[in-house]
Amino acid sequence: MQSGEADVRERIVQVLESQQLGVLATERNGQPYTSLMAFAHTPDLTRIVVATGRATRKHTNLLEQSRVSLLIDTRSNTEKDFHAAAAVTVIGEVVKLSEEEQQTYQSLYLRHHPYLERFVEAPSTTMLLIKVRHYLIVNRFQNVMELHLSDETDIFA
Repeated sequence: MQSGEADVRERIVQVLESQQLGVLATERNGQPYTSLMAFAHTPDLTRIVVATGRATRKHTNLLEQSRVSLLIDTRSNTEKDFHAAAAVTVIGEVVKLSEEEQQTYQSLYLRHHPYLERFVEAPSTTMLLIKVRHYLIVNRFQNVMELHLSDETDIFA
């Protein structure tokens, strides 16, 4: 791993570990739709897990279009944000967990959000796994760094 990539990874991890919520963007019939979501990430940054009710718009959207974007940021809603806040955009694809994977990722999620145990264990809730293809991190308002976890470097491909 090159030192530049290691630095980008470290910055991404700092943002992910400092936050509990992100904004998940889904899409249906060309209409973007965003949702505030609790998340957890794997140490290697290749996977992010979220939980949602099966009767939600986002779940319906994901059944039709699995490509998603998740925004996680450190803003405090003050002027200081223009110099100090960082935002990570995650681009990936949601996949349904197998029965074998369910327990692993549910445990990861609940380590970050133990207060959501009843929600996660409800029959109406499903765990979703985002297979991350790209990260973009922006800090100091316009400083953009990218981390590509696939051979593809075009984030819109």
